[in-house]
Amino acid sequence: MISLQRLEKLHIFTLVSRLCIGSRSSPTSSKSCFYANGQRPISQFPRFSTFQVDSHEKRHLRARREEAQAAFLDYFYETRNLPFLDAENLSRNSPNFLDRLLKAALIDGGGENDCDFRRLVTRYVSDYVSFLPRVSVSLSDDELLLHNYYVLCNYGIEKSRIGKIYMEAKEVFSYDDGVLQLKIKSFENWGLRQSLVVEIISCSPHLLIGGDNQEFHDFLEEIEKLGLDLGRLEKHVRGCDYFDWKCMLEVMCLLGELGLRDEQIGQVIKSHPGLLLECSGRCTLCLFGLLLKFGTTPSGAQAVFHHFPRVSVAGFTRNLLRSYQFLAGINMPFRDIVRMFSLYPLLLGTCQLKKVGSLVHLLNSRVSRICKMVEEDPYVLRKLICGVRVERLQQPSQAARGRRVKARFLETLGFVEKSCEMERILRMLMGKGEELQERVLNMSKDVIERKIDVLVRELGYPVSVLLTHPILLTYTTKRLKLRLLMHKWLKDEGSVKAESSLRSFLKYPEERFVRCHVNPHPGGTLVWERLKKKMDSSSEMA
Repeated sequence: MISLQRLEKLHIFTLVSRLCIGSRSSPTSSKSCFYANGQRPISQFPRFSTFQVDSHEKRHLRARREEAQAAFLDYFYETRNLPFLDAENLSRNSPNFLDRLLKAALIDGGGENDCDFRRLVTRYVSDYVSFLPRVSVSLSDDELLLHNYYVLCNYGIEKSRIGKIYMEAKEVFSYDDGVLQLKIKSFENWGLRQSLVVEIISCSPHLLIGGDNQEFHDFLEEIEKLGLDLGRLEKHVRGCDYFDWKCMLEVMCLLGELGLRDEQIGQVIKSHPGLLLECSGRCTLCLFGLLLKFGTTPSGAQAVFHHFPRVSVAGFTRNLLRSYQFLAGINMPFRDIVRMFSLYPLLLGTCQLKKVGSLVHLLNSRVSRICKMVEEDPYVLRKLICGVRVERLQQPSQAARGRRVKARFLETLGFVEKSCEMERILRMLMGKGEELQERVLNMSKDVIERKIDVLVRELGYPVSVLLTHPILLTYTTKRLKLRLLMHKWLKDEGSVKAESSLRSFLKYPEERFVRCHVNPHPGGTLVWERLKKKMDSSSEMA
């Protein structure tokens, strides 16, 4: 069993790169080189080994290969006394060895004009006899090997998988008569079907020689404890190359440490067998370690496993890594990335996102705008996955950009974002957004001093009036003096309401000011015109 402390120390990115992205084999077991029709007859790196030949040469090479295979079959069947099916299997599924024989025969035979090609191939096959053991020069001489070979074949194990058993558990082929049958029968005593036993033996040949038996028994007991039926998991077992029983036990232990009860663990594995069987559970451990690295709590990890989507564990983990690269690529702050992984792990694990460079080109947008889109609505990521066509974003207008800059300016002054007060102030602000600042700061020192002098000396207002009405400094000197003089006259005449403020006399346009404040008084129009002429004459003299 392993603890959560040990799991946190795993080097997750290294493990994921090895186990989840294109991993083909187990670290403790070499992958079998035998396939349904024998060894794969192609190059390991086909892109570097392709070459062009004309059709005539292809037909000639194919004919030569068929002749060599026929000579190979005759040699194994007639000379080495192998059963016909075994001889045919060897002759058809030994491409590398056959290529070496063809090359040697063609060189020694003078190229393509040799008339007795089959004889040359047979002679070169015979040259390898000296490398065979002198005591046992034929497979038929080892009766125990052939007997155990046929026991495995008759039980249902494919011939293409017996080579893996021989490589990993050679002792199996030296058992006395009846021993191998008893060992195979012991698996059925655990209630396992024959088809499932075939898969288990093919993937874990060490069980036939006593290796990992205790871990396998512990695994079966744990499966029975969770109420799982291995027969229902059989279709998910097919195609596996290796079983790490200890690792699968650790996965079940991990789910228990996260707080899931036995019946809940059984239900999770029934719904998503890949959590236990995919790469023998190593992908699940990598996924859990990756979630821990991004600050996911045990309860959050429990929710991920409980609601795991219908995708492979390796694919889910790979998508998480790609999502991290995407979020880092759009310059999202790390704390926001951690928040995304904590709140939306299932979303990030099911989205195979496009690359950032491609999205910038397709959307015709900057990464900052993409980042803001994701922050405002994380589910927009579903529209940015591979295979989905994306439309270019409309560029915001100059007015919209200016409004955003003004809103940020007001936020620095303490206004609440999207509040009614902010909306009201936004409608009042003038000028370019990027050049916006408090209007008093835009004035020179002389202008501010002149306005204060008008207020205090000419109009008789105290300096403290600026504390309650700072907006007085934002108006021109002429408008300020004209409106306040009219306000003073109306106040002396008793025409100003008690609740009226200085701001109401200054904010209205002149036409509305005259209609609302000047015309209601019988002599208001005459006084207003006289004040205007006086102000105009004084400005001309200045």
